[in-house]
Amino acid sequence: MAEVILETVTKIYPGGVQAVREMNLHIHDREFLVLVGPSGCGKSTLLRMVAGLETANSGTIRIGQRVVNDVPPKDRDIAMVFQNYALYPHMSVYKNMAFGLILRKLPKAEIDQRVRAAAKILGIEHLLERRPKALSGGQLQRVAVGRAIVRQPQAFLFDEPLSNLDAKLRVEMRAELKRLHRQIQTTTIYVTHDQEEAMTLGDRIVVMRDGVMQQCGEPLDVYENPANRFVAGFVGTPPMNFLQGRLAGQDGAVFFDEGSFRLRLPPGELARWLGQEIVLGLRPEAMSLRSEGRFAGQDNLMPCHVSVVEPLGEKMDLYVATGHHSHVVARVDAQRDIRPGQPVQLHLDMAKARLFEPTDDGRRIALQKPTV
Repeated sequence: MAEVILETVTKIYPGGVQAVREMNLHIHDREFLVLVGPSGCGKSTLLRMVAGLETANSGTIRIGQRVVNDVPPKDRDIAMVFQNYALYPHMSVYKNMAFGLILRKLPKAEIDQRVRAAAKILGIEHLLERRPKALSGGQLQRVAVGRAIVRQPQAFLFDEPLSNLDAKLRVEMRAELKRLHRQIQTTTIYVTHDQEEAMTLGDRIVVMRDGVMQQCGEPLDVYENPANRFVAGFVGTPPMNFLQGRLAGQDGAVFFDEGSFRLRLPPGELARWLGQEIVLGLRPEAMSLRSEGRFAGQDNLMPCHVSVVEPLGEKMDLYVATGHHSHVVARVDAQRDIRPGQPVQLHLDMAKARLFEPTDDGRRIALQKPTV
């Protein structure tokens, strides 16, 4: 086990394409860190540089106390689990898991002990004599993870290992990987484009875009306090709603003025933004139908018309049009009498609102409470 440290790491492909730009990142010993972002954001390239499968153009990569920039992949003491499992079809599960140890010329007794111990942890002891073609997707994934475990590396690297599984099995395997990490406590770097996967697995998550780290932090902190509009819109399902408007002051209070309705903001130091364009972000679950009475008071009601109703069991997602915005999503308590085209009023919990600059990067505006 070891920490992994990246210092101003940059990767530029032929043609001048910058896949990763001056990445600084400290992955702590025994931490489960998730790199998340849309396709092409550089997360897999970053992982492959740690593994030694790609060469950094500049910067330093450390695993433990060792700089590994010029160290071959086989000598970095890491284990990587790929999206396609990469199992040998002609070998049994036992031999697939043992193969790397055989190449390292470990004693047979030690190889057998490691393979059987890993199989027991993963619940695949009964599969050791089968070949990959006789296994299900979930079993194949466990074998690939088991092959990594037996090496007892300083760090595990996972490159979208669950993307080939169906939705139900993905959820099961997420829980399995989290349990496994708690048990073996090995430093883990995990790549995914699925933000829900990132939120449930990571001790910390790193949100990437165009090769640049947008934010790094604990999942709930990133969710509740996104650094910019990209993070706010990427993390969360359904994504955060964004409303364009201006800040207006009245009788000592500050309002978000959309043009067709006003929303009262919590107290805070926003004087410099009065009269200026601004973007208000609000999560779907911070909205309720007025009839639900989840949030007290008559303030901050938003009139709208229902466009689409998506039942989710106890909850439902309402896609509504309001004012100058035709695509707003509210996650509310399920009601059978809500129909498309119906006018409704949504109550907004403005304590959960986030404000962003109306620029391309849309940095979040920290709403600091006034000093007494």
